Amino acid sequence: MIGKELKKRILSSIILLPLALFFIFAGSFYLIFFTLICFFVSIYEWNNMVKKIELKFFGSLFLIFSFYTFYEISDSYLLIFVLLVCASTDIGGYIFGKLFKGPKLIRISPNKTYSGMIGGYFLSLIFLLFFINWINQTVNLEWFIITILISTVSQIGDIAISYFKRLSKVKDTGKIIPGHGGLLDRIDGMIFAFPIFYLIELTGNLS
Repeated sequence: MIGKELKKRILSSIILLPLALFFIFAGSFYLIFFTLICFFVSIYEWNNMVKKIELKFFGSLFLIFSFYTFYEISDSYLLIFVLLVCASTDIGGYIFGKLFKGPKLIRISPNKTYSGMIGGYFLSLIFLLFFINWINQTVNLEWFIITILISTVSQIGDIAISYFKRLSKVKDTGKIIPGHGGLLDRIDGMIFAFPIFYLIELTGNLS
């Protein structure tokens, strides 16, 4: 069962990541188109999932802000950095959690474990090494802290969406992506991470 689920996740990633990278590098109209499609699907899934009007309203406002920050991040390579740190965190958390199991991290998301949390940090830092080599920079404390921060926020976002799924008594936010459920199941950490990274970029604390 674990092997089958992991294969579905890997297949979904193989399809989705190149598609996202294409639209990011294409920029301009293509990036706007990609952002709007993802935004409207996310809004639909969120409003279809939650029942309370106030949750629909505040959740929709947050998604508007989140997708705005995604589009406003100034550099394609930085967009890819945040996207792949979140993806690495998710994959590392899944693999380490399934392999090592151990104590549960939090009650509202019973599948999350401390081993999964550590695995998420571990794989995101491994990705950082490849990314820094790719852009011909050196790993410094700033990049290390930002990677840990994005990974942390991504994991919090994952837990937050899991909490709302439990409130709504649903397993997935949708069925659009095999192995992941809905789009929000795939980007739950990213919609929290992009606003944080955008604010970091605004402060000028990135070099």
